[in-house]
Amino acid sequence: MVSYIAKRIFAVIPIVLFAIFIMFVFIRLSPVDPAEAYLTAANIHPTEELLAEKRHEFGLDQPMVVQYVQTIVKVFQLDFGHSYVTNQPVWDEVTARVPATLQLAVSSIFLAVLISIPLGFLSAIYKNSLIDRFSRLLSYLGASIPQFWLGYLLIFFFSVKLNLFPVEGRGSWAHLVLPTVTLSLALISIYTRLLRASVLEQMQESYVLYARTRGIKEKVIMVKHVLKLAISPVITGLGMNVGKLLTGTIIVEQVFSWPGFGRYFVDAIFNRDIPVIQCYVLLAACLFIVCNLIVDLVQLVMDPRISLKGRAEY
Repeated sequence: MVSYIAKRIFAVIPIVLFAIFIMFVFIRLSPVDPAEAYLTAANIHPTEELLAEKRHEFGLDQPMVVQYVQTIVKVFQLDFGHSYVTNQPVWDEVTARVPATLQLAVSSIFLAVLISIPLGFLSAIYKNSLIDRFSRLLSYLGASIPQFWLGYLLIFFFSVKLNLFPVEGRGSWAHLVLPTVTLSLALISIYTRLLRASVLEQMQESYVLYARTRGIKEKVIMVKHVLKLAISPVITGLGMNVGKLLTGTIIVEQVFSWPGFGRYFVDAIFNRDIPVIQCYVLLAACLFIVCNLIVDLVQLVMDPRISLKGRAEY
């Protein structure tokens, strides 16, 4: 098990390097000239002399291999340059916005898990009952309603009409309610359906029948055995969504004017702020990689048989 964990951790390094390479290639293939984008953001007319000076300053006149190596070194030093718009270090601006996105992501995940796990579990046990029909209806609504539309609906009813929650911004707990509900509804629909299907599948396994014939209580079978194995797909989905949420829920942050990382990235796209875009892409890739690694390790703890499969693969 220890060797499997070590191999999984070391396997992250080439994946990160490959993500840097993809980012580097796509930025260089982009029609946007970083020197021109910098001068335009600074309201300076881009003459040929100024463009050549900025290209030399950014190292764009060096061979591609040299630029790629320099990019790798800077990334591992957390040096993403300065923003073209604010002229401040990109990493400082990103870290200043991460707490807002982290707060929104954690609250959304917590609410989704708090509702979806008992709802999916009970809807599987009491199949075709009232709670099962309710969970399926909630899943359909969560999967079909666009997040931006749901956000505007919540603002209209709970902020404009009822005046219960603030319309936008970040401050007290009241500012967090509507964005959290908007984000968590889609997650609730996914996790509820995953857990319901997984529990129904596990209930057909032979070990459930053997446990019942041995006289083990139904509650113990369902909670200690069935739920423990059935929750595996939910953990996998949770890991994928945590990476997505932590890199910024762009639509929801725009709707509620939430000062997070996703909104910062949208502004960078409109301003052609290439250092910010590079930082976002790499941070998103690294977060997805780390979240997937954590999910694999959690799955390994819950089901040690995975280490045997991983040993066979390696």
